[in-house]
Amino acid sequence: MSNEKRPVYFNPWDPEFRANPYPHYGALADGPPKLIDLFGPVALVGRYADVTAVLRDHARFSSVQRMRSPEMRDEGAFRGAATMLFSDPPVHTRLRRVVAREFTPRRIRDLEPRIREIANGLLDKVERNGALEVMADVANALPVMVIAEMLGVPAEQYAMFKAWSDRIISGGNTIPGMPMPAEVKQSTDELRGYFAAEIENRRRNPGTDLVSALVAAHDDNEAMDADELLAFVVLLLLAGNETTTNLIGNGMLALGRNPEQMDLLRRNPELTARAIEEILRYDGPVQSTTRTSNVEVELGGTLIPAETGCFVILAAANRDPARFPDPDRFDITREPSDHVAFGEGIHFCIGAPLARLEGAIAIGETLRRFPKLRMKDPEAPLEYKGSYFLRGLAALPMALE
Repeated sequence: MSNEKRPVYFNPWDPEFRANPYPHYGALADGPPKLIDLFGPVALVGRYADVTAVLRDHARFSSVQRMRSPEMRDEGAFRGAATMLFSDPPVHTRLRRVVAREFTPRRIRDLEPRIREIANGLLDKVERNGALEVMADVANALPVMVIAEMLGVPAEQYAMFKAWSDRIISGGNTIPGMPMPAEVKQSTDELRGYFAAEIENRRRNPGTDLVSALVAAHDDNEAMDADELLAFVVLLLLAGNETTTNLIGNGMLALGRNPEQMDLLRRNPELTARAIEEILRYDGPVQSTTRTSNVEVELGGTLIPAETGCFVILAAANRDPARFPDPDRFDITREPSDHVAFGEGIHFCIGAPLARLEGAIAIGETLRRFPKLRMKDPEAPLEYKGSYFLRGLAALPMALE
């Protein structure tokens, strides 16, 4: 059978597909975008050239979510409010301009000592316990602690935040047309209620945290309305936490499964920045994003009708052999490449520098502290949590000796 005839299988609600979607992406690289029926007509965009074309064309491919029912709006994490993730210009431009002031390179660099302190505190516990479960001990903990500190959340509430975040993200596994699970609704309501109260508290008693800064921007010039402000804080917790967790977990898995690459990185820590880029390309924290065609569009040889939902599969583009030689090989010495793990165009992830920094510190310090680190059982099956979009490991036990 020629590559041109490889069948396409794509079902993000299939647990087996979510556990390892990569074998299915090869068929997407064989030809133009595919139109399939997946609870309605959708386009699958997986080739690097097509993915970047869509991400750079916000005029014809909209990021605004089409709500199929009032329940989707009323039960969602953002309650229909505009966010940077799900908006187009000029709304996106306005929102990003406000937030960008809090994510400058200098502000991110200033966080490095504190991130390193948190990471080493977590690894101190690992050393005392004599065992490492990457997700519970480091990958789940570090990002939520960093983002919670930025938001001014007390340390004793980190675990509650992580539990809310995990349950809300798991709602992405709900099959379209089915009701959202009760625990997802409850967690969404509790998280929103918590931050609504915190926003009011910061308005009365401003501090130096990010929520206070956004409240001040809102009150000074109405850059964000009240609903947008709440939605952004919720988005920041979910996106800023789960994606970096996945970066660390996926990275440690890739290194553990490729011990020669782990040894190379341990001997040459100056390769850390390049290793993070290869981790992002090889098994990035976000599998796919979505767009909707505003008009009929010809893309890479496929005519996509207007108002068609598009899965823009970042992880498939990052394994496209037309762009990345030998794409299924994990190689931390790979020449720097323009992967799309953080997106492209106006929606390029504003938190990318922070995620890179946290990933580099977490992985670098773990390898430095534990020179005999290895996979506990390389053949053991892996369990994935979260949704297809934010696909991450539930657990990753590693041996220290």
